[in-house]
Amino acid sequence: MQKKESVLQVIKETVRKHGVLSAALFGIVCGAVVFTLLPPLVLAQLIDLLTNKHTLWMEGILLYFGLLALTGLLESARESLLTVFGQRITHALRSSLMEKFGRLSANELNRQEPGALVSRFVGDVDTVENLFTSGIISMFADACKILSILVAIWVTNRGLTIVLIVLLPVLFLFTRYVQKNMLASQIANRRAVSRASGHVPETLHNIRTIHCLQKETYMEQQYARYIDDSYSAMEKTNFYDAVYSPVILILNAIVVAVVMLLSASENPTVLKLFGMSAGTAVAVINYISQIFTPVESLGMEIQTIQSAFAGMERINEFYSLKEKKEPAALTANTDYGMAAELKNVTFGYDESQVILNDVSLQIKKGERVTLSGRTGAGKSTIFKLLLGLYEPQKGKVLIWGVPSVDLPDAKKRKVFGYVEQSFHMVPGSVKDQITLYDAKISDTDVKKAAELTGLAKTIEALPDQYDTICTQDLFSQGQWQLLSIARAAAAEPEILLLDEITANLDAETEKMVLNALQRVSKNRTVISISHRTMAETGRVIPIS
Repeated sequence: MQKKESVLQVIKETVRKHGVLSAALFGIVCGAVVFTLLPPLVLAQLIDLLTNKHTLWMEGILLYFGLLALTGLLESARESLLTVFGQRITHALRSSLMEKFGRLSANELNRQEPGALVSRFVGDVDTVENLFTSGIISMFADACKILSILVAIWVTNRGLTIVLIVLLPVLFLFTRYVQKNMLASQIANRRAVSRASGHVPETLHNIRTIHCLQKETYMEQQYARYIDDSYSAMEKTNFYDAVYSPVILILNAIVVAVVMLLSASENPTVLKLFGMSAGTAVAVINYISQIFTPVESLGMEIQTIQSAFAGMERINEFYSLKEKKEPAALTANTDYGMAAELKNVTFGYDESQVILNDVSLQIKKGERVTLSGRTGAGKSTIFKLLLGLYEPQKGKVLIWGVPSVDLPDAKKRKVFGYVEQSFHMVPGSVKDQITLYDAKISDTDVKKAAELTGLAKTIEALPDQYDTICTQDLFSQGQWQLLSIARAAAAEPEILLLDEITANLDAETEKMVLNALQRVSKNRTVISISHRTMAETGRVIPIS
């Protein structure tokens, strides 16, 4: 049964799991908002004392600087906890995505574009992290800060509050206009840079054709056009960036100047709204300078939240992909006479294209067979069906009398040893390449597999022998293929599947690999795709 998951469920589980962190973050966000209001109020009291020719009290001065320090610490703590909380969300999401990845059917995986899958794990998860680090929580903090400043100003200067309530929506709309245009320009620049970056390797790859057709000028003009597009996009970005800050600073100065002029008016009605003491004026100026920053941040936070919701939708689409069928946990009976059987099997990767149509074959225990046929006839598809990666639309695929899809993944390595055309290296040592981090395979099993393939002396000559970290240049092509055979043989499987393993080898290396295969194949059922691997010593099954 497919497990139902969503980004929201993962986030809820993370918040519940890290309840102390979540509570601390909420408390610090609220505390930072409250304590931001206090220093200007204390400063106003101190200045009023000075203007009234009273002596400053040392406790007030210490309180002012202490509140400034505390406000800075709370802001720093908020950013630190936001980063930690965002990392927890990222870790939980990527772990959940990897678990989902492991449950996907081979058919679903084949349908996915590799770049799109990578973007789910990297770009989309990052946008969800930003939803918290610079999105919802930051927007909540900034909105509270704006409201609290308006309340504080309302208490000290109601006229200014009315001016700000009228002005702030206009400022916000202007900010959003600038941000949207900057974002559009930045996206256009990234696209232009991407095209320019791709143009260089494309030119190098096709350099002979370009020279032959005398298209050098055309390629140069194309590259110049991409660079011009990037330059134009960056010009727009720089223009909006250069215009915005001066506009905000001028607007800030105008508001302060107007309020100061109105507070100095002799009109009783105006003074009722804008009149204030010198200390209050300093506090108001401080509040005005503080209120513009969160308004600017709100625009970016809304953009971040929109991007995050788009990322969440794409991740949820990934969660909804069809998972592979749960195996029936049946154990293969190796005493059964037939190692592998296809009974009237019809299969296609999609409904419009049938690869195998009513195919039947039987391979006895201990038999060596080679599947032959034209390219696209379905030889590799038969291997995928035998491995239980796919389920046929019609018919049965049996391994030792058990449906291949019902064999548990944990037991398949004791049933199958699979060798491909090329070796796929995993991070780690030579031993890790053979065991694939399977703790059930002992050091003795590893050495036995290496000896069977003829690689033991080569490995023992390495600086750290079996613990030598693998790199691409550690072995020759033939030795990598021998290592692939050792990997397949290490778990002592009952059936060896060999997929065109000598296709890319020269005659001498091929002979070395075939000799190793003869040793490894002893007392095992061997099914190969190759006209040369086992055709001389076993049965050939044509696939049409």
